[in-house]
Parts: sequence; structure tokens; C-alpha cells
Amino acid sequence: MSLLLFKQLSSKRRRNSHFLLLQHSFYHSKSPINPPQPQPLQESVIANLILRNSTETTLTQTLENSSISWSPDLVNRVLKRLWNDGPKALTFFQSLENHQTYKHSSSSYDHAIDIAGRLKDYRTLWALVARMRTQRIGPTPKTFAIITERYVSAGKPDKAVKIFLSMHEYGCPQDLHSFNTVLDILCKSNRIEMAYHFFKVFRFKFRADVISYNIIANGWCLIKKTAKALEVLKEMVERGLKPSLSTYNVLLKGYFRAGQIKQAWDFFKEIKRRGCEIDVVTYTTVIHGFGIVGEIGKARKVFDEMIKRGCLPTVETYNAFIQVLCKKDNVENAIVIFDEMVSKGYVPNQMTYNVVIRGLCHAGEMDRAMEYMGRMKEDECEPNVQTFNVVIRYYCDTGELEKALEVFHKMDGGAYLPNVDTYNVLIGAMFVRKKPDDMVIAGRLLMEMVGKGFMPRRFTFNRVLNGLTVIGNHELAREILRVQSNSGRLPRAFKI
Repeated sequence: MSLLLFKQLSSKRRRNSHFLLLQHSFYHSKSPINPPQPQPLQESVIANLILRNSTETTLTQTLENSSISWSPDLVNRVLKRLWNDGPKALTFFQSLENHQTYKHSSSSYDHAIDIAGRLKDYRTLWALVARMRTQRIGPTPKTFAIITERYVSAGKPDKAVKIFLSMHEYGCPQDLHSFNTVLDILCKSNRIEMAYHFFKVFRFKFRADVISYNIIANGWCLIKKTAKALEVLKEMVERGLKPSLSTYNVLLKGYFRAGQIKQAWDFFKEIKRRGCEIDVVTYTTVIHGFGIVGEIGKARKVFDEMIKRGCLPTVETYNAFIQVLCKKDNVENAIVIFDEMVSKGYVPNQMTYNVVIRGLCHAGEMDRAMEYMGRMKEDECEPNVQTFNVVIRYYCDTGELEKALEVFHKMDGGAYLPNVDTYNVLIGAMFVRKKPDDMVIAGRLLMEMVGKGFMPRRFTFNRVLNGLTVIGNHELAREILRVQSNSGRLPRAFKI
């Protein structure tokens, strides 16, 4: 592959414990003479324009001189397009701060705050919060949910909780909804012990509801401690709160996740025996649960039963079934279900295509995988970064690096920019052949990765530096050393 291609790449309970929960839920037209109207610029075109401008000054001038009619919706769509180039996204946001006719909305600030949080640029994050207050458009509970999630993701859960407890200082009082949001963020980040302690301390202050208990129960299920989840739900019942169908779905999914297949099946049958109005989420959970353990026949039986009972599957149901067929059966049977889905008038989404493409790649059918990737656009379903990453990873695994790089190049200026996984996969692949050109590509990819706000691991920095010193490319190695030093990822001693 010529380097010219890269010039533009810059728990235990008794068996019947769960039945306690069940006892509380059953009582209870244009004229042709009109001139054509100008079409608004698509966010992809604007995003590419932003990516080509190197400084905030030139970008501000470009945007001021353009005839773009800015709106919060357009700005939000552009920010989403630039998600994987955080510095450029924030530069774009800043460039519109003093625009003559446009003012940022609360939702646009939330997007910018989310991006700053991902970059761990907390100074900018809090400056944006201050500006929201000055303009009297926030911060809102959603803003704090975003900030809390970013601090938890960065390994700062204690700070996240403190931020929640200080919301009122920013004119945004805490309520039950924001309490549940923090619980959910902690649980989904595998901080269940902390979430449970927080829940026990504040559950009476915020009057914890069924949703609060479901969140905590789901947190225990996520780490396969269904006995703990049962304890939480038993407490919920003792407080006089009635379990919802979501409660049962949480526990059912928890049993499958923990590999407690018999308990899951017994619980499912008990729900049906008591006449509970089972929904498509329940059926989808059972189909996926059986499929994951390789019980494809039982999964299909439940799928057929669902339709027979008049509960129509959703796209998500088909996605779950197709996914388990790809993983536990074979991709051809998955495609049969895919075709069946389409023939019944369902429109496949990105998840549908991604599981099929992954299945084809895993089966070594790379050409067919690329065909389905092309078919996505025909169905007006753009490939997302996960689609590209799957194809790139499998091309790298099979040693077809040129094809992997070709697919990577198609992401530049597309609907989705490369993310940290994209760069890590490609950089790692460059060390398979250990060719001089591959080392240079790895170096350029690393520099581009950092430029977009992604922080490589120290191992990745050192690996690339080693490769460059071996081939004698000291100039690029020095450039990377400067970037590494500025990032705080101090290198080992290198003599260049």
C-alpha cells in the first residue's frame, strides 16, 4: 500500500424465591411552475468542511462567510458527525459562540460537554456548564447525567456521586429521576457495590420506586449475582411496591446471564402460568438466552410460540435470533432468518446488518460481508463505526492489510469517523509483517489518533517507537516522543 494514501489521514436463594415477586402483580403537492427550493447542506458536507480547517480562526471566518442557516438540530447533527474527532468538534462549537444570528441551545451544550468529558478535558467541561448558567439555558438534569457518566467512565465514581449531590448548587435540584439515573450509570459501569451503598443511604430521601429497585437488581444480575438481585426485589415487595413486567424481565435475563438456564425456564413458565401479559421483550430475552447456550431448537420454539400467541417480533427480536445463529449455529441459517424478516416487511437496522456481516467475516466470507455492507446503503442504513471495525479487524486477522487500510480510508469523511478501536486494531496489525512501510503507517496512525483526542496506551506508544527506531526513522520517532511526553504518557529511555 502506498503511503500516499495516508496524506489525508490526519449469587444463593431457594429455588422458589422468585415466585414471591409474582404474587403482587395480578390484582391489582408542489406546482411544477414553482422554482426548486435550495436544499440545506447535509451535515456530512459541513463536517468535511470543518475537518479541512486547521484553526479556530480560519474555521470561524469560513462559517461566518458561509450562507449556512444554522439551527440547534443542524449543529447537533454536525457534532454527532464529529464525535470521533473531539478537538475538531469543540473547535466547531466554539467557532459558533459569537455568531451574529445563531445561539447555541441547551442540547448543543450537552453534546459539547459530552465530548469534552470523553476527552477528559474537565476545564472545558465546567467552562461550558458556566456558560449555560450565564445564558440561563441550564445545566439541566440531562447535563448532569452526561457529566456523571463521563466521570464514572474515567474511573472517578466518587467524584461522579459528589457532582450529583452538588447539582442544586447549579440551580438544578436532585429528584427521583436524577437519583435513578446515577444508580443506572454506576450499575452499568460495574460499580454495583457503590451503587447499592448509595441506594441504601438515599432510598428514603428520594422515595425509591420500582424503577430504582429494578436498576439495582439489574446491577447485581450484570455481575451474575442473582441471589443478591432477589434480596433487593424481596425488599421492594415488602415495602409494598408492585413488581412490573420489567422487574420479571430483569430477573429472567439475570438467570440466563448467570447460566442458570433451568431457573430461567422455570421462572418463564411460572410467569405464563399466572397469566402475566408477557411482552416481546420477555420473549426476546428467552430466545437470546437459549441461543447463547447453544439451545437453538428451544430458541426457535419460543420464537414460533411468540408469533402463535399473537405477539409480533420486533427488529430487536430478529436481531437477537440472528446473532445467536451466527455465534452458535451457522451464518447461512442466520441469513435465512434475515431474508424471512425482510420478506415480512421489517426493515433491518445497523445492528441487524452488523451481526450478519460479523457472522460472514467469521466464516471467512469477506466478499459477501462487503456485499452486505454495500446493501446497507441501498436500505438507507449507513454503516456505522462498528461495521467498519468488524471488517477491518477480520481483514487484519487474515493478513490482508491493504484491504483493511482501504476500508479504513473509506471512513475518512464518511458518516462515521474512526474511533479508538479502529486505530488500535490497525496499529497492532502493522506489526505482523514488520515491513518498514508498515512501521511508518503505524506511526502516522498513532499521530492521527492522538490528534483526534484518543489517548493510546503507553504500550502502544513504546511499540511504535521501537518499530521506528529499528527501521531508522528517527524523525518520526522524535515527533511521537514529543506527543507522548505532552500527553503525560512518559516513555522509557530511548536513544534517538
